[in-house]
Amino acid sequence: MQAQLIALDWGTTSLRAYLLGPAGQVQQMRSLACGIMQLPSTARQIADQLCVDGFELAFDEACGDWLDANPGIPVIACGMVGSAQGWCEAPYRDTPASLAALGTALQVVQSVRGVQVHIVPGVIQRSTLPNVMRGEETQVLGVMQSHPHLNDCLIGLPGSHSKWVQVQDGCLMHFDTFMTGELYAAVCEHTILGRTQQHSEQFDGLAFERGVRVALSPDGQLGPLSTLFSARTLGLTGQLTPVQQPDYVSGLLIGHELSSLGRALRQRRGDQPLPAIILIGNSQLCERYQRALQVCGFADVSLAGQATEQGLWHLAQAAGLLHHTQPEG
Repeated sequence: MQAQLIALDWGTTSLRAYLLGPAGQVQQMRSLACGIMQLPSTARQIADQLCVDGFELAFDEACGDWLDANPGIPVIACGMVGSAQGWCEAPYRDTPASLAALGTALQVVQSVRGVQVHIVPGVIQRSTLPNVMRGEETQVLGVMQSHPHLNDCLIGLPGSHSKWVQVQDGCLMHFDTFMTGELYAAVCEHTILGRTQQHSEQFDGLAFERGVRVALSPDGQLGPLSTLFSARTLGLTGQLTPVQQPDYVSGLLIGHELSSLGRALRQRRGDQPLPAIILIGNSQLCERYQRALQVCGFADVSLAGQATEQGLWHLAQAAGLLHHTQPEG
């Protein structure tokens, strides 16, 4: 089948490239360690020019052969490539944000090959404490388009900076950010808690759930600045082994995240029931969150895949980049 679109998920540390066929089917996928903070630096010839620009070098490495084999194929990219430190800044769009609003706000950068790369803007939520995202909005749109029946839903994107996105009537309405993953790494690697930990490939579900339940308990009301110390004291008193401590800390921090999220949701929703939740991201991390959500009382939780590539496909379609494709449906 003929390729229809090159879609790039270009973040801080990695670049994922997708060659998409009809209806956004993935024909080929590549992952490179060429995020915007670690771009290639060795000059080489591109389109009869000696090129030294890191973005050009990474772009050519990721999909130069695809461009050669598919002349005129459109290219779309999301993520930190559109930040102020990226290839071309794509200014944030305000919430509420829809597929149409984002699809008509793409920024274009012309590569040395003469190919136009269309960059998706991020989303900003303006309030006393502003909130932003880049890349996650595309994943959310991918889920929304793959689940057209969604009306009132919460989409979770666990990670270094976990996002929880309220979706309503086809729009990205509100989102919250928790630096859970980054805090976990900092605590385990740069505090005294890491001194007694022993990491294992085997996930300890009981230690993890214990951490979640501590966060939900009356003791947990003091917050993570207090409860984190229990990882040390439970170890000193022989109640947690060194191997159990990392999963306990993981459960503790995720439990605090979900406890705070639950309080905010109940405050915003009043008597309305808690929404259905769809998780996007690394499967192992999503499984941890799914387990913790069940402990926290969220009953309707499911996982979604291929959100980024589907989001980029639908954004390209909304932007009119897929002129040579047949309308879907």
